[in-house]
Amino acid sequence: MKRIFKKKCIEDVLNIASSSQELKRSIGPMGLTVMGVGAIIGAGIFIITGVASAKSGPGLVLSFIIAAIACTFTALCYAEFASMIPVAGSVYTYTYVAMGEIWAWIIGWILMFEYLIASSSVAIGWSAYTVGMLKSMGIMLPALLTNPWGVGGGLINLPALIIVALLTGVLFRGAQESARFNAAAVAIKIAVIVIFIAVGLQFINPSNYHPFMPHGWSGIFQGASMVFFAYIGFDAVASAAEEAKNPQKTLPIGIIGSLIISSILYIAVAVVMTGMVNYTFLNNPAPVSTALEHVGVGWALSIVGLGAIAGLTTVILVNLFGQTRITFAMSRDGLLPEFFSRVHEKSKAPSGSILIIGVIAAIISAFLPMESIFELVNVGALSAFIFLALSIIILRKNSPDICRGFKCPLVPVIPLLSIVMSLILISKLSTHTIQTFIIWILVGMVFYFAYGRHKGRFKIVSDEEYPNEINPVEESIETGK
Repeated sequence: MKRIFKKKCIEDVLNIASSSQELKRSIGPMGLTVMGVGAIIGAGIFIITGVASAKSGPGLVLSFIIAAIACTFTALCYAEFASMIPVAGSVYTYTYVAMGEIWAWIIGWILMFEYLIASSSVAIGWSAYTVGMLKSMGIMLPALLTNPWGVGGGLINLPALIIVALLTGVLFRGAQESARFNAAAVAIKIAVIVIFIAVGLQFINPSNYHPFMPHGWSGIFQGASMVFFAYIGFDAVASAAEEAKNPQKTLPIGIIGSLIISSILYIAVAVVMTGMVNYTFLNNPAPVSTALEHVGVGWALSIVGLGAIAGLTTVILVNLFGQTRITFAMSRDGLLPEFFSRVHEKSKAPSGSILIIGVIAAIISAFLPMESIFELVNVGALSAFIFLALSIIILRKNSPDICRGFKCPLVPVIPLLSIVMSLILISKLSTHTIQTFIIWILVGMVFYFAYGRHKGRFKIVSDEEYPNEINPVEESIETGK
């Protein structure tokens, strides 16, 4: 059993990234920042703001600020790790180095769940916006092809399946092509958000800000636990570490830069939207459109619809991107079947992971009603943030001399604050969400002991061969064997 707690040394991780399974480094600092913005800005503005406002009221802006602060602590931790270990896998890889295989498996399993649920559920939201926009243009799609099996006379959510399939094709073309597509869509949605802010400022009614916190600080923190979903995405930048140019410098820029830009836009939209209309009217899946309708700016609805579609498209793309890089890294370590770590000869993209993840996400989004599962994504991300912060503290103590292109300030204070904020936000999630999350972890443990434990990196090494718990990988590097 000691073997399941063995750790990988950083030298071994970096050597693996230089093997035949290496991904192509093709994304610069601007591409990484745009990737983060692409993942962050989307469902948060066009969907979650309305639902969260029911809890926070006009104080929604405080909910966004609290969530942003929690993410800032975590972003600093991500920046240090990404500059120190610039390979695929994100928190999974960091945990493998700091805490050992079993903990790495747990967080890898959690990240798989988080990214898959996020991409599939947002694809369903994309479908709803697209169907609505087509309807406004006089094009009516039958319920049979726009609703999942058994819902409203539906058979298949075809638009959701199509967008996942198309974006899977984009991922097959490689990281650089994916980044270019993402940049174009991000430009569209930021332009739409700026238009909304400019228009909305003319219709702000100060009376709508009262009462500012109708449910007190409890409502503010409940809202923060919900809008936290809006910020999930900057961590996907870390998953692109093995495809980033000069990662020691560009990754911290991409992670922190995308979080700052997105936070400013979120706070601005929250202030304008709750000033345009009383918060009690915003609790619906299209709060931005509701605010515009309320003040009679019908001409902007089509523009907002276009921005929502562009925004949700980038969220799906980056979540699929992050998911495929996590499974690629886990497969390369033997914890998942070898097919997941196959790399396309020309594009240098993890084609095996892209194919499997694309098919699964397409099936889920086409046949399952998943509009109300954002909390499941949140609990997965918050758990990953806790593992990340713990890993920072452990490696600062055990390996202080490792080269770090970026250092998280005030360690262990910042990582501990990240852990505390994450635990507070988790405590505000529903009991059903926590129970579902625990079941997923238990399923993952069964898979690990049935497969991963026997196929993983340390499968050949027995505890008897290393009675003093020496890491055989570290020993081989030190001896040159």
